[in-house]
Amino acid sequence: MEPAVPIKRANKAPCKNDRKAYLQKVMLTRMGSFNSAPKINNVDSQDDGLVLPAGLSTPALLQHVQQLRGGGIEQPSLLTRGFLKPLLADEDVADGLRCLKLNSVSRVCSAPVEGDDIRLLQWNILSQTLGQHNDGFVRCPEEALTWEHRKYLIVQEILQNQPDVICLQEVDHFKFLQTVLGSQNYAGIFFPKPDSPCLYIEQNNGPDGCAIFYKRDKLQLQGYDTRILEVWRVQSNQVAIAARLRMRSSGREFCVATTHLKARHGALLAKLRNEQGRDLIRFVKQFAGDTPLLLCGDFNAEPVEPIYATILGCDLLRLGSAYADVKLDREEILHPSEDVGEFVAKSMKREPPYTTWKIREEGEECHTIDYVFYTPDRLKIKNCLDFPAGEEIGKNRTPSFQYPSDHFSLVCDFELLPPTENGKEGGSGSGSDGENETEVEGSKHGAIQ
Repeated sequence: MEPAVPIKRANKAPCKNDRKAYLQKVMLTRMGSFNSAPKINNVDSQDDGLVLPAGLSTPALLQHVQQLRGGGIEQPSLLTRGFLKPLLADEDVADGLRCLKLNSVSRVCSAPVEGDDIRLLQWNILSQTLGQHNDGFVRCPEEALTWEHRKYLIVQEILQNQPDVICLQEVDHFKFLQTVLGSQNYAGIFFPKPDSPCLYIEQNNGPDGCAIFYKRDKLQLQGYDTRILEVWRVQSNQVAIAARLRMRSSGREFCVATTHLKARHGALLAKLRNEQGRDLIRFVKQFAGDTPLLLCGDFNAEPVEPIYATILGCDLLRLGSAYADVKLDREEILHPSEDVGEFVAKSMKREPPYTTWKIREEGEECHTIDYVFYTPDRLKIKNCLDFPAGEEIGKNRTPSFQYPSDHFSLVCDFELLPPTENGKEGGSGSGSDGENETEVEGSKHGAIQ
């Protein structure tokens, strides 16, 4: 793994004409883990002994990891989910569909995803260190929180959906994912939090952070960038990754970005998240330009929080929310209300009722805080993976023996549209199948594998 990107330091001199910003900077000189315990700088090494049989297909790999998970003992099956737009009765399931026909694996089907279509999976997979030693999931059996149990369920949830792009948060076992997903031709980028709370827990496996994986036989990495998000010109403990990807078949390009904003409740934290979101927008816009954009992550904010309106109401990006738009007519998506407040309010009401459902010491939490935002004029939302009902999840909620995280994955199918008459084409259009992934234009010296 290459050395991490150097951390930029905030300017020490306060802005003379902005005393309020200066006072805020004084109050927030360190927005890290808010932990005074000594830091334990362990590294990602817990999966160093992992060996997979060579040449396994995706179905064969899923069967293999199920056997590893069970250890010879039958385990509860992963929660079964379906897409919001089901197949029509006369559609041929075998005709280009992403469907794994395995009795031992939940059957996930959607409309054909071929050519310049993109399937994106967004998921906070739950940091192993935090989930097992810090987060207080009082109704989750201790065995269900172990890494030996969770890691293969994580693999199954990802690979049974066969995404082209994978965006993950709370990743503290990147090497494991790199090995397993790499066997299925995925390459990944990882960027850790500078002051990860994992590092203050004795049994940590290194810092947690964000990661992006992409399917190398379909997509070519053109460049990527990383950022430690700032609040009032002070670096926080939250990060973002942005990557430019090129369709090998057509040469068209699009950008994908992911982040994990500050957690915790309260008005101040909502304001902090909103300021992080503003910095995220500037970072993503500078990187993506006019290229079609997918912006996703765990925003730790329900739709009523300011950050939701900040992102959807931003003229720089002009984004929509995939889960809010999936059942709308295309014309309604392309011609929203001119009143920004009305547009945001309507989108807010169409969001799913929850993307995370858990029980902690302080009580039950059921919220929508994870999103996939996209540029509607260049990307057409075709389908989204639905969330399981409460009775399917079970009274103890998540994580559980049937689901490895307290967040559900978001899976969206998009069609990458040609540029408009006045638009700009992202890719060169040459359709080259170049394989030299190390020669990446404009890339940063981060951990890319």
